[in-house]
Amino acid sequence: AMLRLRLLTWDVKDTLLRLRQPVGQSYAAEARAHGLQVQPEALGRSFREVYGAQSRRFPNYGRGQGLSSRQWWLDVVKQSFRLSGVQDEAALTKLAEKLYGDYCSSHNWEVLPGAAETLSRCRQLGFRMGVVSNFDSRLEVILSQCDLRHHFEFVLTSEAAGFAKPDGRIFEQALRLGGARPEQAAHIGDDYSRDYRAARAAGMHGFLLRAAGQGEGPEVPPEHVLPTLSHLLARIEK
Repeated sequence: AMLRLRLLTWDVKDTLLRLRQPVGQSYAAEARAHGLQVQPEALGRSFREVYGAQSRRFPNYGRGQGLSSRQWWLDVVKQSFRLSGVQDEAALTKLAEKLYGDYCSSHNWEVLPGAAETLSRCRQLGFRMGVVSNFDSRLEVILSQCDLRHHFEFVLTSEAAGFAKPDGRIFEQALRLGGARPEQAAHIGDDYSRDYRAARAAGMHGFLLRAAGQGEGPEVPPEHVLPTLSHLLARIEK
């Protein structure tokens, strides 16, 4: 069946870009540069705990509670180091500022295999393209640094939208920006509930990037599953 798609929207983290190394390792390396010894594993655990707590307390980077995403992240970084035993407040401030900047660049992010080629091909085929990502305002810069920004007509972050996936309102904004009706659009992402199920609930088509051996998630029709990004073209070119 012809899908007759006009618009493709894309998740970013673990769909197009991934972190070059675990957060704990990056944070520990930065600490070492400041003369502080902290175990990467301990930092990784602290970060996950703090990030989870901060996300519950101030969802979507505190967007609805008057926090800037920058402040939200500086707090997360400092708290992660405090939980790992670093008490020097001056050092914490320096580390937080430096790490906040570092995550803006291709220094910490790399493009997933097949992503650049697939995006180029989709544009050649005439699809309109946009990003829909639970991310803060740094995303434009990150995509530019990783040489992907030019593929997209728009980059819609949850911080800018005021809603985070799986909230359907972020997809409604994306459809307006892309000038398409839901049935003319497909969203591509790696998260079953935030990407695949949420896009379909908004009336869009969905494709789930699910590498082989990723464990059994919920049942998804095989024609909606992408073992790699390169599989997308066969699904939409028909």
